Amino acid sequence: MCLIRVLWLLGCLWLLTGCTQREPLYSQESYVFGTRVEVVIYGAPQARAHAAATAVLAIFDRLHHRLHAWEPGELDQLNAAFAAGRTVPVAPDLAAILRDATADSQRSGEVFNPAIGNLIRLWGFESDHFEARLPDPAAIRALVARQPRMSDIVIRNGQAYSTNPWVRVDLGGYAKGYALDVAAAELRRRGIRNALVNIGGNIMVLGRHGDRPWRVGIQDPRKPEAIASVVLHDGEAIGTSGDYQRFFEVGGKRYCHIIDPRDGWPAQGVRSVTVLIPPGPQAGVLSDVDSKPLFIAGVPGWLAAAARMGVQQAMLIDAQGKVYLTPAMRRRVQWNTSQG
Repeated sequence: MCLIRVLWLLGCLWLLTGCTQREPLYSQESYVFGTRVEVVIYGAPQARAHAAATAVLAIFDRLHHRLHAWEPGELDQLNAAFAAGRTVPVAPDLAAILRDATADSQRSGEVFNPAIGNLIRLWGFESDHFEARLPDPAAIRALVARQPRMSDIVIRNGQAYSTNPWVRVDLGGYAKGYALDVAAAELRRRGIRNALVNIGGNIMVLGRHGDRPWRVGIQDPRKPEAIASVVLHDGEAIGTSGDYQRFFEVGGKRYCHIIDPRDGWPAQGVRSVTVLIPPGPQAGVLSDVDSKPLFIAGVPGWLAAAARMGVQQAMLIDAQGKVYLTPAMRRRVQWNTSQG
């Protein structure tokens, strides 16, 4: 989600317009995955930086169209086949994504469950424009009773089908993180050593920002400002799940897009959860996936969920604005307010 602010953004804009000789910083932006994306490269010749950033944004565009949950594309076609009980060919990379998302779902005790696309659609969140209305509780209960799981998907010899026609895969909590990992690999392949990739607040960094590390801000979930900042080191990724971008209110109560698959209702009691993931081949994916089970668990269950997910660095802000941190995250956070 669009939940983490790049603190140096205004400085970058000034440097790009007035001081490019001092600071060899190159930036390109686009709009994919329903959010603003940005590729910032430090210290590379402009031609190489331009080519690398352009290639990354082109990859993002292709992934957006392939993995979109409700627009025509590869994933939409796969979901239609699942609903009809048909077996269809599946591309090797999409098969790997589905297997990985299944493993993440099982690691979370199926609290992270991309198979609940029908519930997400029922709530109106499989849309760019959603209405402030509550679904019929009976319809919610009926979909929950169908128990769609990622483990219902069978992939064999390049073919895929679902043993449960109520599986509808929505990779909204996975795709941005996956794209971060792909972007980092592409930048490294092109010889880019220092960069920051921001997909709507899911951020991964390579190297450093000149003579200092990259620093990003963690968004205050109720104010247009950062509540804290964190230094990110080479290969680290950070991501936040929050209740303040895709949500609506009915009767003074907020309903966000993060749905608990166990009861079919949006999770309550939490404003945001931020996770910081160490370097690794799936740091991006984990920065996207691992915050959701913690958000749904809420207080007091979030620490147990973090242990189950293997998350050591995390921060939760509850519905009253109280901040909770794991010990490892407390050592990384620099507060911009009196909190902490």
